[in-house]
Amino acid sequence: MAHKLTPFITAEQIAKRVGELGKEVAESYEGKDSLVCICVLKGAFLFFSDIIRKIDRDIEVDFVRLASYGSATSRGDDIVFSKDLEVSIEGKDVLVIEDIVDTGHSMDFLLNVLRMRNPKSLKICSLIDKHERREKKVTVDFAGFKLSDGFIVGYGLDYAERYRELDGIYELSTE
Repeated sequence: MAHKLTPFITAEQIAKRVGELGKEVAESYEGKDSLVCICVLKGAFLFFSDIIRKIDRDIEVDFVRLASYGSATSRGDDIVFSKDLEVSIEGKDVLVIEDIVDTGHSMDFLLNVLRMRNPKSLKICSLIDKHERREKKVTVDFAGFKLSDGFIVGYGLDYAERYRELDGIYELSTE
């Protein structure tokens, strides 16, 4: 089955928006002591590396990775950490940086786990916010692009571990 990639968001549009988001984040945390930026692997790694360089303030960085297993009886039950944090977030402002928030199941799971670690605050920055597909009450505080439809790849987003390396975002369709 062949895949067709249709340009959707250019590398230039992404770079411009990442710069704007970095400024928004820095302004939001102005005067705060410590900001921990958490990258949700694998998809957010390119966005994460670009945006943390645009956040003009001192930050700590760490990484998490979630894994889903299809054998569970409900979506919320099939998510586990396959890589946990290495830094303490207790009493710190925390910004979770994600590639895409869609139904909200994974992000809801992650936020619940992080809340139990007593951060001072907890916010989400996502490159793509597909709010219309949300099934869980999850709010993206800093959204790069709000989309409703389409299966997209590139700039970290994948299809079966392919297309992450593309510098823009493309709509994927099968032919």
